[in-house]
Amino acid sequence: METLSAILPILLYIAAIVLLVVLIIIGIRVLGMLNRVDKVLDDVEEKVNSVNNAISTMNKAVSGIASISDTVLFGITSAASKVFNKKRKDEEDKVYE
Repeated sequence: METLSAILPILLYIAAIVLLVVLIIIGIRVLGMLNRVDKVLDDVEEKVNSVNNAISTMNKAVSGIASISDTVLFGITSAASKVFNKKRKDEEDKVYE
């Protein structure tokens, strides 16, 4: 019984030391992994920002082209409506004469 009470605390201290060393090693590896993950996230964020800039530039170009085409289309439709309205007025004048 005396040997058990002398050996048991020593075994518990050895187990605690081993556990502490394992936890320290795991903590160091987790910190290293977090640093690598942080670098990857920075790279991804940089690439996403460059893609966003490209999409923004394309969006501005498309908006400019759309406004130009809307203006041209409005001009064509107004000219066509003037021509057709003249023909209708001429036809109405002939009917009433």
